[in-house]
Amino acid sequence: MALDPDLLGPILTGALIIALFAGFAREWRAPEVIAGLGVAVLLVAGILETKDVLAVLSSPAITTIAAMFVLSAGLVRTGAMDRFARFATEHAQSSPVLSFFAFLGATAAMSAFMNNTPVVMLMIPVAVQIARQTGQASSKLLIPLSYSAILGGTCTLIGTSTNLLVDTVARDQGLAPFSIFEIAPVGLIAATAGICVMFFARRLLPDRQSVTTLGAAQPGRRFIVQAVIDEVSPHVGARAREVIAFNQPERRIIDVLRGDASLRRDLDDVILEPGDIVVLRSSVAEILSMKEEGQLGRDGDSLQQTGSRSSAMIEILIGPGARVLGRTLRHLRLRRRFGIYPIALHRGGMNMADRFETTPLAVGDTLLIEGAPEDLTRFADENNLVNVSEPSERGFRRDKAPLAIGIALAVIVGAALNVMPIAGIAMIGAVLVLVTRCVEVDEAVQAVDWRVLGLISGMLAIGAAMQKTELVTIIVDAIEPWLMGLAPIVALACVYLLTTALTELVTNNAVAVIVTPVAIGLAQALGLDPRPFVVAVMIAASASFITPIGYQTNTLVYNAGGYRFTDFLRLGLIMDATTFATAMAIIPLVWPLVPA
Repeated sequence: MALDPDLLGPILTGALIIALFAGFAREWRAPEVIAGLGVAVLLVAGILETKDVLAVLSSPAITTIAAMFVLSAGLVRTGAMDRFARFATEHAQSSPVLSFFAFLGATAAMSAFMNNTPVVMLMIPVAVQIARQTGQASSKLLIPLSYSAILGGTCTLIGTSTNLLVDTVARDQGLAPFSIFEIAPVGLIAATAGICVMFFARRLLPDRQSVTTLGAAQPGRRFIVQAVIDEVSPHVGARAREVIAFNQPERRIIDVLRGDASLRRDLDDVILEPGDIVVLRSSVAEILSMKEEGQLGRDGDSLQQTGSRSSAMIEILIGPGARVLGRTLRHLRLRRRFGIYPIALHRGGMNMADRFETTPLAVGDTLLIEGAPEDLTRFADENNLVNVSEPSERGFRRDKAPLAIGIALAVIVGAALNVMPIAGIAMIGAVLVLVTRCVEVDEAVQAVDWRVLGLISGMLAIGAAMQKTELVTIIVDAIEPWLMGLAPIVALACVYLLTTALTELVTNNAVAVIVTPVAIGLAQALGLDPRPFVVAVMIAASASFITPIGYQTNTLVYNAGGYRFTDFLRLGLIMDATTFATAMAIIPLVWPLVPA
């Protein structure tokens, strides 16, 4: 039987969406690349036209999200948010319980008005410091940090890009725009309930150390010592790894320099030659011992010391705006450019020992590096990296903090009073933080997560294809008989659970674009007001708790806390249940499930 030509478009679009979700779940490529490929296929197939894709780029969601990234950068750069972070650490030892609630409450509050990714990056070092001061593992705080940021984002329309995206799709379907605080009733209660649940269920979190413990077994102040091997040294002709003087518990060889070349990558096979510079990591006591033993600084020495610098070991988090993304450690030439040495690379809970220097760095990776403190700081600052080991001490433009806060408040108030569409207000705010130099242009450009904008643009185009081929109508017609006759609250719960399940598997923005029109169509088919169904999608698309890949903040704390994949499952299931129960109780009260 010949295929109805009218069904060809919906079938191709549906098959493409299934393929996209499979690609997202298997992490075949970066999400934005997969979405872009889907748009390309739709263009080639003739389902989308070029004008359809260009129309997507004018979406208010993209403008608003980009502007909010810039506003967030202004608040971070001026240190406006730093005081919130410091309050929690100041009370960590005197009142651990107060510190716990203050820390998570401040995180949720900031996430309600800022993009939650920079919030989490700002607070990870604070969490590590609080854990250190209270004598617990940082793994007890980092998952709650991510979850609090997620919950805070559900409190306002601008709290997360997902809310803005759902609002845009809903408006395209004919719904009235959401106000900035319209979803606050359910978001605030869900956030409060979630933080309380995390406090009482924190025993479910593992007591696990992060990658920094790889160097914690050797306490005390360390130094990097450089010494040259002269012609009469007994070490000439010996393998570097086999020289006992270089390989002791408190004295470790980390590099051999020959001319301008570092031989660290082939250290196991290096045969020492006259003129080689041996780089050792050692304690003060070991340096003195080497001198007493006649190995440094005496007549007839086997080595001639050429330098000694204080050494530190820190853990670095690779965030979305890091300048080293996609580059390998081999290409970065850290020793030559910064005088530092990479020790370990962790990704997805695993030590990438076998592919240490040839693996392109990705968001969420944690890197253990060693060197002089000033060199480590310079490397982190120049490449926009997060020092997980301790809160950043870099200079803030604190004199600009009142301006940044004032501009952010003006945007919030203007949006609440509906002075103009939120995209326009956010854009004005972004321009003002640039004009007043709360943040420089290059810093603002770097603060924008272009990968998120690329994913959103691609998914909006795919959503346009769903509408154009009437795939949404076909899906709703298929689902409607199953839900017909059921109580409206059951239909609402089904939409919420479907959104949550998909969000745990693939990126939440993709789920929001696909599910929102289906939820609206389903509500209309059942004769109900679609607004509560859209709110359910907003909350559920952000409520990603049980996997480290469903939400970017989970990915950021995954390696920083030394977690395993299953660690998210234990507390995440409880958080999912808590948020679901809260949503099902509050949504019908604020947005009654009544006929449209």
